[in-house]
Formats: sequence, structure tokens, C-alpha cells
Amino acid sequence: MADLRTLLESLGHTRVRTYLQSGQAVFGSDHGDEESLAAGLGRAIEQRFGFPVDVIVRDHAYLKAVAGACPFPAADLEAKQLHVTYLSEPVDAGRFAEIDRAAHLPEDFRFGDRAVYLYAPDGLGRSKLAEALARPRLTKGLIATTRNWNTVVKLVELTGSAEG
Repeated sequence: MADLRTLLESLGHTRVRTYLQSGQAVFGSDHGDEESLAAGLGRAIEQRFGFPVDVIVRDHAYLKAVAGACPFPAADLEAKQLHVTYLSEPVDAGRFAEIDRAAHLPEDFRFGDRAVYLYAPDGLGRSKLAEALARPRLTKGLIATTRNWNTVVKLVELTGSAEG
């Protein structure tokens, strides 16, 4: 993660911080929109580290809106029970229509703005619904990264302080 921070700083980004060993980085930038930043970061990571990495860049307002729009009672759940999968582009419910929601109860999922919220009461590692949502034919063409609720909240906090 220290090497990632150094790389981001060398690209001219400011207030660079990383979160745990998650691959999540927070930084300030005047270097373009989310898509061009993601593409540039992906190229720089591949050049520096020698392997391709899918990159999604999202700003504080987006992350805050996603957290605020959670359709599940986040305050009443353990962080391991609630996850957000951030997506590289919007999806419609039809893409995931083959998933039999009733067969996965009490697990459930809902769509947000370029995000899927997942309630998995026994955690992500035991979630059959998470497996179903990640099927390659359903996620084809998407970059997706899933984070537990603690990380969702922490990224809102860190990006808020990075703007200042």
C-alpha cells in the first residue's frame, strides 16, 4: 500500500491515503473525471507493478449518496452482514432477473446508483446470494468491487476529509 501511495503522489494527486490492505486509496485530484482518472491509474499501476488492475474511481459525493441511500437498516446490522458492490456503470434489474430471490431468503439485494446492496446475515463468505450475484455471465463487462459496511462508512469519512 505504501508503493500505491507513492505512485499516486507521483501522478500529482494530493492528500493520498490508503485504507488497510484493501487496495482502497483516497486522494485529491484536478486531473479529470472519474473514468479518465480510473483509466490513467490502471495504466500507471500496470506499468509500475507489472500486472493489470481494474480501477473504479468515485468521489465523496457519490460515496456519501450510496451510503445514505442504503435500503437496509445499516444501523441495526453488523458490518459483516451488509455489503455494497460498487459497479463501473449502471445496471438494470433485468441483468440479474434470473436470480430467484425467494430461494436465497433471508439474504436479499437491492440496486442503487452503480451499486448493489447485499444483506447477508451470515456474512459474505457463506452467502449463496453473493455467489449468484457474481456469476461471470451477470457481471460481464463490469468492473465490480465489494466492500463491507465498515469500509463503506470509512471511505465516506476519508473522502470527505480529502476534499478539504
